[in-house]
Amino acid sequence: MTTFTLTPAAERFIRRVMRFDGGPGSGFRLAVSAGGCSGLAAEFDVEAAPRLGDAVVEQNGVFFLPAESRLLLDGVTIDFSDAPTETGFIFHDPKGPACGCGGGRTAQDAAQSR
Repeated sequence: MTTFTLTPAAERFIRRVMRFDGGPGSGFRLAVSAGGCSGLAAEFDVEAAPRLGDAVVEQNGVFFLPAESRLLLDGVTIDFSDAPTETGFIFHDPKGPACGCGGGRTAQDAAQSR
């Protein structure tokens, strides 16, 4: 089973996105891949149902996680930054290099797609 930690900032961001984009039964799909200067890059979206191969993980909300994401997120702390110079997820992986860049889709990208 995948275990990851969400900081309060990440929880607030996810709840906000779910409130605007989610409906009953929807989940926060988080697709994490190796990349970015932190070692992890992410793309996210709110989806009505999990995709084929996604696991449904209930951890401070409902997440739809592809197989690779489940492996990469194990033991990771997910934070969220909303600063003038940086907006997006930040991954703190005790197994990987430390960095403040989350790579992947940012909150600004999410706002533009609405």
